[in-house]
Amino acid sequence: LAFFLTAANAQTKDTLSKKPDPTKELMTVQTACGQCKFGLKGEGCTLAVRIKGKAYFVEGTDIDDHGDAHAKDGFCNSIRKAQVQGEIVNDQFKVTYFKLVKR
Repeated sequence: LAFFLTAANAQTKDTLSKKPDPTKELMTVQTACGQCKFGLKGEGCTLAVRIKGKAYFVEGTDIDDHGDAHAKDGFCNSIRKAQVQGEIVNDQFKVTYFKLVKR
């Protein structure tokens, strides 16, 4: 089980590019915990983005990949901005690039 979880986590992180793709739109979006800040239904705390007023759970990076979600400035306690690339598929945002914008 531990091997499977490690392999699955590595695959998720491998889908994120360290640099944005210059051929695709780079969007600045709001990001936070979907359940705590955007009112999405789900179990636990899950990373989400809000694009054009609608919130989507993120697939391709995890809420814990970007610091402590329950810290004062964490995703469960504040809405942040991020630069992202990806696409909406089956009502989820499949992210290929994700970088928090410094405050």
